[in-house]
Amino acid sequence: MKTVVTGGGGFIGSHLCEALLRDGHRVTALDCFDDFYAPAQKRRNLCKLASNPLFKLIEGDIRTSENILRAITPETEIVVHLAARAGVRPSIEQPLLYQDVNIRGTMVLLEAVKQIKGCKFIFGSSSSVYGNNAKVPFAETDNVDAPISPYAATKRAGELICRTYHHLYGIPTTCLRFFTVYGPRQRPDLAIHKFAALMEAGKSIPVFGDGSMQRDYTYVDDIVHGVQRAIERCSGFATYNLGNSSPISLNELIAALEATLGRKAIIKRLPLQPGDVNRTFADITLASSELGFAPQTNFHAGIAHFVQWFRATPIPS
Repeated sequence: MKTVVTGGGGFIGSHLCEALLRDGHRVTALDCFDDFYAPAQKRRNLCKLASNPLFKLIEGDIRTSENILRAITPETEIVVHLAARAGVRPSIEQPLLYQDVNIRGTMVLLEAVKQIKGCKFIFGSSSSVYGNNAKVPFAETDNVDAPISPYAATKRAGELICRTYHHLYGIPTTCLRFFTVYGPRQRPDLAIHKFAALMEAGKSIPVFGDGSMQRDYTYVDDIVHGVQRAIERCSGFATYNLGNSSPISLNELIAALEATLGRKAIIKRLPLQPGDVNRTFADITLASSELGFAPQTNFHAGIAHFVQWFRATPIPS
C-alpha cells in the first residue's frame, strides 16, 4: 500500500511514517523543511528511516503542483495531509502566509488526489476550530463557525474544502481534529517543550493569565494510533476528535514538569494573548465507537516519556 504523508519530517508526521512502515506501507514523506523551527530537527526525525527500502523522502512545498506530482502518483492509495503552517499566535502576525500554506496548499493536494480513483484523503485538522466553545466536552456536531485565530480559520476552511472535494469527486475523506499533541520530538515552540528548555536553563517561563487555562493534552502515540485506524476505515466523509478527553490546567502542567525535571519553575506572569482559547476538551465518543480509538497514555506517563527524550536529545539550532 503506497501512502504519502505531507509534513512527514514533523513531530506527528515522523512518528506516523515509522508506524506505517512497521505496518508494511510503502511511505513517501513530502516535506519542505521550512524554517518555522530548526530544519535540522525535522531532518533528524527521519534519519533512521533513510535506509528502509519502503521509505522515500521528497523535499518540496505543497503549494507547488510539480512537487505534489513527484509524490502523489497513480499508485498512491492514501494521502495523509499533516503539512501546515502551525501556531495560533504566529498566525495573527502572518495571516496571509497561513492562508496560502494551509488553504491553497490543501487545494493543490486535492487537485492531485482527485485524479486517482479510490485514493483516500486524511486531513489533519485541529481542536482550535472549536474556538471558545462554551459547551464541553467538544463534540463533532458542535457549531464551529466562530474560530478566534487565523490558524483556526484556515483549519476550518480546510475541512470545508475537503467536504466539497468529497462531494464533487467522491474522494473518501476523513478529517481528524487533533487535541494538543505532545511527546518526543514535539515542536520547540509548544508549551511543554518550551517550558522544559527554559526550566533546565534556569530561566523564567512565560505564563499567560492565571494558569487556569486548560488543554486536552494527547500523547503522540495515541494520535498516531487514531490516524492508523482512520486510514483503515476511511470511506465516505467523516470528522473525528482525537484527544485524551482529560483536560489539564497550565498550573498542573507546570507542576508535572517540576516534579519530572526536578526543578522549580520561575514564573513570569503575562496578560492573556489574543487567539488563545480558554480550554479544549475532546468528546471522543464517535472516534471510540467508529474507529476503536482509545488513548492509552496518561498525562504524567507522557510527560516522563517526553522528558526522557528531551534530556537525551540535544536540540539543533
